Amino acid sequence: MALEIKKTSDGSTTIYNSDLNENYHSSFGAVSESMHVFIKNGLQHINKLQINILEIGFGTGLNAILTYKATRDSNTKVNYTALEFYPLDLKLISNLNFVDFIQPSQNEIFTKMHECEWNKEVLIHSDFTLHKIMTNFNQFQFKSFYDLVYFDAFAPDIQPEMWSETNFKKIYNSLNPSGILVTYSAKGLVKQNLRSAGFTVTRLVGAPGKRHMLRAEKI
Repeated sequence: MALEIKKTSDGSTTIYNSDLNENYHSSFGAVSESMHVFIKNGLQHINKLQINILEIGFGTGLNAILTYKATRDSNTKVNYTALEFYPLDLKLISNLNFVDFIQPSQNEIFTKMHECEWNKEVLIHSDFTLHKIMTNFNQFQFKSFYDLVYFDAFAPDIQPEMWSETNFKKIYNSLNPSGILVTYSAKGLVKQNLRSAGFTVTRLVGAPGKRHMLRAEKI
């Protein structure tokens, strides 16, 4: 893959994949998008002292470190599972500037998230367990139940197979009652596939630069 680091509109960096002509995060703001879509409209709607989270597309680890930051003062225990088929090189990750947007003391946690072993549950902090799984999501067999899903795959135009009704049905069946899926995409086909999979779908105001996003609930 041909990858390079680019700065986004809020000052945070992202990674550009020239093979796909696609950024890992919004060019209007990497941190702004992740905070709006996944933290504000996802994590903050789960009222539990122990949360099981599944992320589709670990990528730069931005959603994971922002989740860690958001749960530090709430005594919330997080079990975080992240699927990724193409892990990024640690040297590339070290040049991202996410540390400027989190507490300096949490940079060590961010580094640990990337350096820890794949396909193994790792205790990142006393209340935060990370399980990075190197796998093709389309072939992944669910064995756990989740409260919250961050669906952060590349766009439907780039990876249409990821956004299929079949995949959303697998997620629906692996969610606990009242479980939530959030994603930055509000495309009509995505909304249709989520509903066909059984979700109740709400269109919300999108992150900066985008009109809408989706939150899907297992009612």
